[in-house]
Amino acid sequence: MQPAYYEDLAEIQNKFWSMLDDAVTNRGSQFRIPVFICANQKEVDGRIVVLRKSDRENKLLQFHTDFRSPKVDILKKNKNASLVFYDKEEKIQLRIKVECEVNNQNSITEESWKKTQHISRRCYLTDSPPGTTSNNPTSGMISKLENFDYTMEQSEEGYKNFTVIRCKINSVEWLYLAAKGHRRAKFDLETNKNDWLVP
Repeated sequence: MQPAYYEDLAEIQNKFWSMLDDAVTNRGSQFRIPVFICANQKEVDGRIVVLRKSDRENKLLQFHTDFRSPKVDILKKNKNASLVFYDKEEKIQLRIKVECEVNNQNSITEESWKKTQHISRRCYLTDSPPGTTSNNPTSGMISKLENFDYTMEQSEEGYKNFTVIRCKINSVEWLYLAAKGHRRAKFDLETNKNDWLVP
């Protein structure tokens, strides 16, 4: 028996938004860690990020990064990017085109920073920017905090590096793999035009 979303565009949208919403809090969700791809001329880069927010009403997705990360420089030159999600069990792939907004030390980052757990803040406490060459294997942590033994007060030092990438969704391409026949559709969130595509 085929699922309700097999041939219903409205059901497809309900399905993928419910999967995105679930991924924000469900660590077991395969949608929790999409591939984020950004580019500027010859600089094309992709990496795994952790989905931190899904907002259907405002057509937004969010993840966190370090302000010193190379992807921030790329996004400053070209705000257009893409997120790719795949759930092996559901056999669903999403390719989402977005416009990115870099948020650092503003009300958006303040709100997210307050919710960031103590142990997660260590990512922003490195001496050098992510991707810096090192002579030795390293966590990059500030020397005195190498053993990850730091207080919440000490973790506040990382706030200056903490950055929220807010992704405004332009379009979503959906692919569902089915033995009976794959289904593919495109949802333009700017024009609200939805189309079936040949898989």
